[in-house]
Amino acid sequence: MRLRIQLTGWDRRTLTLTDTPRPDCPLCDGHGGRGYDYGDHEGEYAGTEWDPCTCWDETRRRTLLRLPRFPRRRRADRDPWSNEPPF
Repeated sequence: MRLRIQLTGWDRRTLTLTDTPRPDCPLCDGHGGRGYDYGDHEGEYAGTEWDPCTCWDETRRRTLLRLPRFPRRRRADRDPWSNEPPF
């Protein structure tokens, strides 16, 4: 198991400990899987499929720390269109 720390989440940010692909894997060359393009019935590009490799389990993760959410402070005393310096 090759571990790394990753920042996940958009609305609730969390530090997680995740597994990474084996860098010397002969099946995926360390990318964790293989992506291939496919087309629709007219032959046009319709998307990309991703087949994960057996050297890696992308669902194996542990939460280390949930980060607090700080509200953004708005400065009501400053005019954003003013040409004066803020000091």
